[in-house]
Amino acid sequence: MFRLPALVALTLAIAFGGGAWSASWMLKATSGFGAIRLGSWSAYPDLQTEDADPFAKAHRAGDGRILLGRAEGLVFTAESDEAGARLSGRCSYEISGSTPPARFWTLRVTDAAGNRLDAPERVPVSLNSWTTLRNVDGSFRIRLGAAPSSGNWIWLDSDGGVSFVLTLIDTPTAASVSMVELDMPKISLIGCADA
Repeated sequence: MFRLPALVALTLAIAFGGGAWSASWMLKATSGFGAIRLGSWSAYPDLQTEDADPFAKAHRAGDGRILLGRAEGLVFTAESDEAGARLSGRCSYEISGSTPPARFWTLRVTDAAGNRLDAPERVPVSLNSWTTLRNVDGSFRIRLGAAPSSGNWIWLDSDGGVSFVLTLIDTPTAASVSMVELDMPKISLIGCADA
């Protein structure tokens, strides 16, 4: 007598619960479709445009951050090094090369959730195009690790995964149709504290 209503209720609970869980997981897993990948770096050029897919729009609405419009700039994120290994806060890295053309750029480190790392006072947690020392050809080398290094250095000492965020401000790259041909800085592993 109660078997059919119980089965219907169980089916509806699984359907609605599974649907809500999968939608929540999808919104947290990606910023949307249409990502471009250049080496270790990835970006979503359509994230702030009318052409953004529904997942990107929902992610943007739920995130609560002010993002750059396509004409203002482009944000690249790296979660792995050149060998494909996941970035770790217990390791040291070197970012070398040059960035695509931009009026201004910044490089910072975040935790896996995209939040700023808690760093000691008076240590550099980011660099930008005005403060970065460069070679004669315009290229640079930036060390990231717990131990201070001469030249360009960003503090990195954290448990768990990290991401490197490169923000290009006022760049023709954002409007370019041939972004796959851009040269991005290389991320090389130097060593890990627990190895």
